Amino acid sequence: MRRETEYSRSNSADAEETAAAILGWLANEPEMLGRFLALSGLQPNQLRGAANDPGFLAGMIDFLMGHEPTLLAFCEATGTKPETVAAAWRHYSGPGPDSGEY
Repeated sequence: MRRETEYSRSNSADAEETAAAILGWLANEPEMLGRFLALSGLQPNQLRGAANDPGFLAGMIDFLMGHEPTLLAFCEATGTKPETVAAAWRHYSGPGPDSGEY
């Protein structure tokens, strides 16, 4: 049981680190940030407060996962593997129909 807890903490920390990297990347990509804000309905002044909301983080990562060119641009710019983003996406979004975790 202890191993699962340590794994969950590590997984959570990795997901948080990935989400922070995505937010930082978006902040430095004005066109992409504008697109994300338009799709999310957020105002730029709401980002700081939203960054602590797991639902916001899930939506932000979903934004990347929903458009492969955007995902690959983020990965190339930050040296992040797409699999790492996918793991963070699963962490924040919860189980999906193909996960077998219902």
